[in-house]
Amino acid sequence: MTYKSYDKIFNQLEKKPAKMEKYKKHNAPKERKFGKAARRCSRCGRIGGHIRKYGLNLCRQCFRETALSLGFKKYN
Repeated sequence: MTYKSYDKIFNQLEKKPAKMEKYKKHNAPKERKFGKAARRCSRCGRIGGHIRKYGLNLCRQCFRETALSLGFKKYN
């Protein structure tokens, strides 16, 4: 189950506290300590294509959008 679908179900169960507690107990996504899913993009939340170098913690798409403002130059 992805993180976003978990949030979507939370919105549906807000008004049903008993079902919400049961759902949280059995279906909550576990906290990741290592591996690919442990690090997310700090800007959009993606898991794949993650750039950790220099402490950026951005996915490659967000890096391309913000590279100039961060001070990186594109060389051809």
